[in-house]
Amino acid sequence: MAEIDTSSGGGHKKGSVKKGKKLSTRIDLTPMVDLGFLLITFFIFTTTMSKPKTMEINMPVDKEEIKEEDKNKVKDYTAMTVLLSKEHRVYYYFGMANDPLNPPKVEVTYFQNKNGIRDAIINLKKEVYAQRNNGMPGHNPKDEPVILIKPDTTSQYEDMVNILDEMQINAISTYALVDITDVDRDFIRLTEEANAGK
Repeated sequence: MAEIDTSSGGGHKKGSVKKGKKLSTRIDLTPMVDLGFLLITFFIFTTTMSKPKTMEINMPVDKEEIKEEDKNKVKDYTAMTVLLSKEHRVYYYFGMANDPLNPPKVEVTYFQNKNGIRDAIINLKKEVYAQRNNGMPGHNPKDEPVILIKPDTTSQYEDMVNILDEMQINAISTYALVDITDVDRDFIRLTEEANAGK
């Protein structure tokens, strides 16, 4: 509130010209401080704190901890292995590829919109759902696609983030990060040599 100081500046002398009183104003800022605290309190109570965005990853257990009956849970027709390599290359093959003498057909792609790894994941899902619904022996109606992600030492952190994003985008519920093997590195090397002339 503004106040006006009406106190006189002293007495008047006889015969002097009467001058108007000088009035001084003083602004009281106490209500402004109260208003400031009220605004701060209002914004504190109405603001929602940002929640951390995290992704849950289930890591594979050690080989010693796996029970004998749980070892062959992943079926060959549901599995896809994704190998992350240098220069953002993504190598992938279908199946488990347990036999090094009989290598799988390894394809190479990138994280791109057309003919990228997303298209390969979509094709895997279609194939798994088609086969499991045919009622073939050994095919369970509850079988889901399983993707094994194996980053090489030459891959980049960005590739890892991108492939985990693809798991979320394509609603792949079963996937695992697995250490790359020498056999998988041989698959990459053979594929690079085969595509060198193209």
